[in-house]
Amino acid sequence: MSVSERLHKILDTLPEGVKLVAVSKFHPAERLQEAYDAGQRIFGESRPQEMAAKYEQLPADIEWHMIGHLQTNKVKMIAPFVAMISSVDSERLIEEIERQAARNNRTIEILLEAHVADEQTKSGWSPDELKAYVASGALAAMPHIRVRGLMTIATNTDNEGIIRRDFQHIRDLFEELKSHFDSNFDTLSIGMSDDYPIALEYGSTMVRIGTAIFGAREY
Repeated sequence: MSVSERLHKILDTLPEGVKLVAVSKFHPAERLQEAYDAGQRIFGESRPQEMAAKYEQLPADIEWHMIGHLQTNKVKMIAPFVAMISSVDSERLIEEIERQAARNNRTIEILLEAHVADEQTKSGWSPDELKAYVASGALAAMPHIRVRGLMTIATNTDNEGIIRRDFQHIRDLFEELKSHFDSNFDTLSIGMSDDYPIALEYGSTMVRIGTAIFGAREY
Protein backbone atom coordinates (compact mmCIF):
# COMPACT_ATOMS: atom_id res chain seq x y z
CA MET A 1 0.00 0.00 0.00
CA SER A 2 1.08 3.56 -0.64
CA VAL A 3 1.55 6.19 2.08
CA SER A 4 -1.75 7.75 0.99
CA GLU A 5 -3.62 4.46 1.25
CA ARG A 6 -2.19 3.65 4.68
CA LEU A 7 -2.92 7.18 5.90
CA HIS A 8 -6.57 7.01 4.89
CA LYS A 9 -6.90 3.52 6.35
CA ILE A 10 -5.83 4.97 9.74
CA LEU A 11 -8.03 8.07 9.39
CA ASP A 12 -11.06 5.86 8.74
CA THR A 13 -10.58 4.29 12.19
CA LEU A 14 -10.43 7.59 14.12
CA PRO A 15 -13.54 9.09 15.72
CA GLU A 16 -14.47 12.66 14.88
CA GLY A 17 -12.39 15.14 16.89
CA VAL A 18 -9.34 12.89 17.28
CA LYS A 19 -6.24 14.42 15.69
CA LEU A 20 -3.64 12.34 13.89
CA VAL A 21 0.03 13.22 14.30
CA ALA A 22 1.89 11.50 11.47
CA VAL A 23 5.19 10.51 13.11
CA SER A 24 7.61 11.32 10.33
CA LYS A 25 10.94 11.13 12.18
CA PHE A 26 13.72 9.42 10.20
CA HIS A 27 11.61 9.45 7.02
CA PRO A 28 12.70 11.58 4.06
CA ALA A 29 10.84 14.72 3.07
CA GLU A 30 9.49 13.00 -0.03
CA ARG A 31 7.48 10.58 2.12
CA LEU A 32 6.07 13.47 4.13
CA GLN A 33 5.09 15.20 0.91
CA GLU A 34 3.13 12.09 -0.09
CA ALA A 35 1.17 12.27 3.16
CA TYR A 36 0.73 16.02 2.74
CA ASP A 37 -0.64 15.55 -0.77
CA ALA A 38 -3.12 13.05 0.71
CA GLY A 39 -4.37 15.72 3.12
CA GLN A 40 -2.23 15.25 6.25
CA ARG A 41 -1.11 18.48 7.92
CA ILE A 42 0.25 17.51 11.37
CA PHE A 43 3.68 15.87 11.48
CA GLY A 44 5.69 14.72 14.50
CA GLU A 45 9.48 14.83 14.73
CA SER A 46 11.84 13.87 17.56
CA ARG A 47 15.03 15.70 16.57
CA PRO A 48 15.17 19.51 16.30
CA GLN A 49 17.75 19.49 13.51
CA GLU A 50 15.66 17.13 11.39
CA MET A 51 12.49 19.12 12.04
CA ALA A 52 14.16 22.41 11.10
CA ALA A 53 15.51 20.94 7.85
CA LYS A 54 12.11 19.55 6.85
CA TYR A 55 10.42 22.84 7.78
CA GLU A 56 12.57 24.52 5.15
CA GLN A 57 11.80 21.89 2.51
CA LEU A 58 8.06 21.33 2.93
CA PRO A 59 4.86 23.43 2.63
CA ALA A 60 4.46 26.32 5.05
CA ASP A 61 1.05 25.28 6.38
CA ILE A 62 2.36 22.10 8.02
CA GLU A 63 1.80 21.97 11.79
CA TRP A 64 5.02 20.67 13.34
CA HIS A 65 4.92 18.79 16.64
CA MET A 66 8.05 17.98 18.65
CA ILE A 67 7.36 14.55 20.12
CA GLY A 68 10.79 13.44 21.32
CA HIS A 69 12.87 14.38 24.35
CA LEU A 70 13.95 17.99 23.88
CA GLN A 71 17.16 19.41 25.32
CA THR A 72 16.88 22.97 26.54
CA ASN A 73 19.72 24.16 24.30
CA LYS A 74 17.82 22.94 21.21
CA VAL A 75 14.56 24.82 21.88
CA LYS A 76 15.81 27.88 19.99
CA MET A 77 16.14 25.81 16.78
CA ILE A 78 12.40 25.18 16.56
CA ALA A 79 10.87 28.06 18.55
CA PRO A 80 10.27 30.26 15.47
CA PHE A 81 7.85 27.77 13.89
CA VAL A 82 6.95 24.75 16.05
CA ALA A 83 3.21 24.45 16.69
CA MET A 84 3.33 22.13 19.70
CA ILE A 85 5.97 20.61 21.96
CA SER A 86 4.34 17.48 23.32
CA SER A 87 7.27 16.07 25.29
CA VAL A 88 7.62 18.71 28.03
CA ASP A 89 9.08 16.84 30.97
CA SER A 90 10.67 19.40 33.32
CA GLU A 91 10.29 22.85 34.81
CA ARG A 92 13.63 23.85 33.29
CA LEU A 93 12.39 22.99 29.81
CA ILE A 94 9.18 24.96 30.35
CA GLU A 95 11.19 28.02 31.39
CA GLU A 96 13.35 27.78 28.26
CA ILE A 97 10.32 27.37 25.98
CA GLU A 98 8.85 30.49 27.57
CA ARG A 99 12.09 32.42 26.97
CA GLN A 100 12.38 31.37 23.34
CA ALA A 101 8.67 31.88 22.60
CA ALA A 102 8.89 35.41 24.01
CA ARG A 103 12.01 36.08 21.94
CA ASN A 104 10.08 35.08 18.82
CA ASN A 105 6.93 36.93 19.88
CA ARG A 106 4.94 33.69 19.78
CA THR A 107 2.75 31.53 21.98
CA ILE A 108 3.85 27.88 21.85
CA GLU A 109 1.42 25.13 22.76
CA ILE A 110 2.74 22.33 24.95
CA LEU A 111 1.71 19.01 26.41
CA LEU A 112 3.02 17.95 29.81
CA GLU A 113 4.58 14.50 29.55
CA ALA A 114 3.71 12.19 32.44
CA HIS A 115 5.54 8.94 33.15
CA VAL A 116 3.11 6.16 34.02
CA ALA A 117 4.84 3.23 32.28
CA ASP A 118 6.85 0.47 33.92
CA GLU A 119 10.08 1.24 32.03
CA GLN A 120 12.41 3.60 33.82
CA THR A 121 13.94 4.61 30.49
CA LYS A 122 10.87 6.59 29.50
CA SER A 123 10.97 10.31 30.26
CA GLY A 124 8.30 12.46 31.88
CA TRP A 125 7.16 13.78 35.23
CA SER A 126 5.91 11.33 37.82
CA PRO A 127 2.20 12.00 38.50
CA ASP A 128 3.00 13.37 41.97
CA GLU A 129 5.72 15.68 40.63
CA LEU A 130 3.42 16.96 37.93
CA LYS A 131 0.53 17.59 40.30
CA ALA A 132 2.84 19.50 42.65
CA TYR A 133 4.27 21.62 39.83
CA VAL A 134 0.86 22.49 38.39
CA ALA A 135 -0.51 23.30 41.87
CA SER A 136 2.46 25.63 42.53
CA GLY A 137 1.06 28.14 40.06
CA ALA A 138 4.40 28.52 38.27
CA LEU A 139 2.72 28.25 34.87
CA ALA A 140 0.85 31.50 35.49
CA ALA A 141 4.17 33.30 34.97
CA MET A 142 4.53 31.81 31.46
CA PRO A 143 2.41 34.03 29.16
CA HIS A 144 3.99 32.66 25.96
CA ILE A 145 3.06 29.05 26.73
CA ARG A 146 -0.37 27.49 26.33
CA VAL A 147 -0.78 24.16 28.13
CA ARG A 148 -3.08 22.02 26.01
CA GLY A 149 -3.02 18.79 28.00
CA LEU A 150 -1.02 15.65 28.75
CA MET A 151 1.01 13.09 26.82
CA THR A 152 2.35 9.69 27.77
CA ILE A 153 3.80 6.55 26.22
CA ALA A 154 2.40 3.29 27.55
CA THR A 155 4.60 0.42 28.66
CA ASN A 156 6.11 -1.46 25.71
CA THR A 157 4.46 -4.82 26.27
CA ASP A 158 2.11 -7.34 24.67
CA ASN A 159 0.13 -7.42 27.94
CA GLU A 160 -3.04 -5.51 27.14
CA GLY A 161 -3.91 -5.27 30.83
CA ILE A 162 -0.76 -3.26 31.55
CA ILE A 163 -1.41 -0.96 28.58
CA ARG A 164 -4.97 -0.37 29.78
CA ARG A 165 -3.67 0.34 33.31
CA ASP A 166 -1.28 2.98 31.93
CA PHE A 167 -3.99 4.66 29.88
CA GLN A 168 -6.37 4.66 32.84
CA HIS A 169 -3.69 6.31 35.01
CA ILE A 170 -3.07 9.09 32.50
CA ARG A 171 -6.80 9.61 31.98
CA ASP A 172 -7.33 9.95 35.73
CA LEU A 173 -4.42 12.41 35.97
CA PHE A 174 -5.82 14.42 33.06
CA GLU A 175 -9.20 14.73 34.78
CA GLU A 176 -7.57 15.65 38.08
CA LEU A 177 -5.47 18.44 36.58
CA LYS A 178 -8.26 19.94 34.47
CA SER A 179 -9.45 22.22 37.26
CA HIS A 180 -6.13 24.11 37.21
CA PHE A 181 -6.53 25.17 33.58
CA ASP A 182 -8.99 26.87 31.25
CA SER A 183 -10.87 25.32 28.35
CA ASN A 184 -7.67 25.09 26.27
CA PHE A 185 -6.69 22.07 28.40
CA ASP A 186 -8.43 19.59 26.13
CA THR A 187 -5.77 17.29 24.69
CA LEU A 188 -4.92 13.77 25.81
CA SER A 189 -2.16 12.49 23.52
CA ILE A 190 -2.02 8.73 23.97
CA GLY A 191 -1.81 5.88 21.50
CA MET A 192 0.69 4.90 18.83
CA SER A 193 0.68 2.45 15.88
CA ASP A 194 0.33 -0.68 18.03
CA ASP A 195 -1.96 0.51 20.81
CA TYR A 196 -4.01 3.46 19.55
CA PRO A 197 -7.31 1.52 19.30
CA ILE A 198 -7.04 0.87 23.05
CA ALA A 199 -6.08 4.51 23.70
CA LEU A 200 -9.27 5.66 21.97
CA GLU A 201 -11.28 3.75 24.58
CA TYR A 202 -9.63 5.92 27.27
CA GLY A 203 -10.48 9.23 25.69
CA SER A 204 -7.45 9.91 23.50
CA THR A 205 -7.89 13.10 21.47
CA MET A 206 -4.54 12.83 19.67
CA VAL A 207 -2.76 9.73 18.38
CA ARG A 208 0.86 9.57 17.20
CA ILE A 209 1.25 7.07 14.35
CA GLY A 210 4.32 6.53 12.22
CA THR A 211 5.06 2.96 11.17
CA ALA A 212 1.46 2.21 10.18
CA ILE A 213 1.60 5.18 7.78
CA PHE A 214 5.17 5.38 6.53
CA GLY A 215 6.40 1.82 7.05
CA ALA A 216 9.69 0.91 8.69
CA ARG A 217 11.91 3.86 9.53
CA GLU A 218 14.91 4.70 7.36
CA TYR A 219 17.71 5.43 9.82
